[in-house]
Amino acid sequence: MTARMGTAKLGPAERTAALARMEAQELDVVVIGGGVVGAGVALDAATRGLSVGLVEARDFASGTSSRSSKLIHGGLRYLEQLNFDLVREALRERSLLLKRIAPHLVRPVPFLFPLTHAGWERPYIGAGLALYDTLGLSFGLARGVPGHRHLTRRQALRVAPSLRRSAFTGAVQYWDAQVDDARFVMTTLRTAATYGAHVASRVQAVGFLREGERVTGVRVCDLETGAELDVRARQVVNATGVWTDDIQQLVGGRGQIHVRASKGIHLVVPRDRIHSLSGLIMRTEKSVLFVIPWGRHWIIGTTDTRWNLDKAHPAASRADIDYLLDRVNSVLSVPLTRDDVEGVYAGLRPLLAGESEETSKLSREHVVTHPVPGLVMVAGGKFTTYRVMAADAVDAVAHGLDQRVPPSCTDQVPLAGAEGYQALWNSRHRMARSSGLHVARIEHLLERYGSLIDEVLALIEKDPSLGRPLDGADDYLRAEIVYAATHEGAGHLNDTLTRRTRISIETFHRGSAVAQEAAELMAGPLGWDADQVKREVEYYTKRVEAERASQEQDTDQEADAIRLGAPEIVPVAPPRDLAKAPGNIS
Repeated sequence: MTARMGTAKLGPAERTAALARMEAQELDVVVIGGGVVGAGVALDAATRGLSVGLVEARDFASGTSSRSSKLIHGGLRYLEQLNFDLVREALRERSLLLKRIAPHLVRPVPFLFPLTHAGWERPYIGAGLALYDTLGLSFGLARGVPGHRHLTRRQALRVAPSLRRSAFTGAVQYWDAQVDDARFVMTTLRTAATYGAHVASRVQAVGFLREGERVTGVRVCDLETGAELDVRARQVVNATGVWTDDIQQLVGGRGQIHVRASKGIHLVVPRDRIHSLSGLIMRTEKSVLFVIPWGRHWIIGTTDTRWNLDKAHPAASRADIDYLLDRVNSVLSVPLTRDDVEGVYAGLRPLLAGESEETSKLSREHVVTHPVPGLVMVAGGKFTTYRVMAADAVDAVAHGLDQRVPPSCTDQVPLAGAEGYQALWNSRHRMARSSGLHVARIEHLLERYGSLIDEVLALIEKDPSLGRPLDGADDYLRAEIVYAATHEGAGHLNDTLTRRTRISIETFHRGSAVAQEAAELMAGPLGWDADQVKREVEYYTKRVEAERASQEQDTDQEADAIRLGAPEIVPVAPPRDLAKAPGNIS
């Protein structure tokens, strides 16, 4: 869908209308969870002609789906585990995303694998990457990325001069893809809304509606107003990731899926701290370490450790940060220090619990179950295969509806902003001349909005002051802050600085220096008075302070306690056990 075809907005008025429609009619399906899987389920169901609602207790993608490594990939370590089906499936999805579904949001990225052992390692890694490339073609689709190539040490140093010569003997370079994960989720939700889905953030499921054994909907609380309403639906989908077990408890127990949270942290450093034309990948004793190009920055990650503390705000400890710095410094000629770290973020992977106690060995494959009539659970998987997970979940919904429902068609549905993207990219110099913006700004906007760029440029045409960059985060225009509030469902300052933009991890001040300006820009579209602007800025500043303090702590427990010291701007509601109540709750 493109702006010219009327892509749905997710502004405050649309949120109000979505809640009213969800309360007024029985839906075919209501989705709990606004991460990538929930967004994918909403889009899949809507494009099959079903009536759909989606509720998210916090901001869209505020959990795992905004805190990933931001890669779309097949998973080389799963290839080593001989899980060829999972790798083949993921590579097919990578190709679809690059070529058809989201070419404006997903783009190729190169990685250099430094070799450290003479003899056996090069043929071993080379054979694995040859298979990786071959699996990427196994569905008859173009890979969308170049094939791998072998490099001598001298050739590798030309690509990555920052590598320490004595740390490796040669290298192999291969390609995968990357994405702004939170932007992808929001765009998927806008696309779902364009096809008729009703979506609302900061609406928390507090219990299930029942008719005997059957789940017939969800009792939700609008956290912005405190109002409660019943959303009746013929099928409910639990797509809450690491919160899967919490939702299952509302229907009377653990159920058929058990999810364990694994914490992964990432560091963000300026691009000039590592001189390389390619990303890096290397093994560690626990997982795989990536150094990922990210605009004017590098993302370094990740860790893989069990987490059983607060799920909403997993905290990175000093030990986590030092671990990543130690590992990446083992191959760099000029080591990084903590002073080089601009941003830190921590996320939780929803892993299906298995026999192993090590989270790195738990399953990344997904499971869909129908534990009680009217309720579908989907869990596990990874970001790259969200669409397959969503299609499987809606297949289960269709079975529960006991009616003919068309098969999934999302492999043919471009996300909002995708159609016409390449033509606009080819015309970027002309667009720069007509808009008065530098071509680098147009490129930045095209890579974030695709063909929806017209909507952002219209804001600037109406108010030329919005064409100026933010003072303190000059990668972003003031118009992008306004657009986040009017079109992209950002209801609070934290939503905009952390997920609609990435200012919170891309600046040394972590967004605090632009908080006042951004809040004032959001105030008009969201109807904030001076007191609310002050509250938004104070909350955001306290969050940054708490995160910084938590990252100085030695243990997870200490870091978690400090991070939880920052208040929630919209506190979640305590869940109610409605599962045992007879009949529907009204």
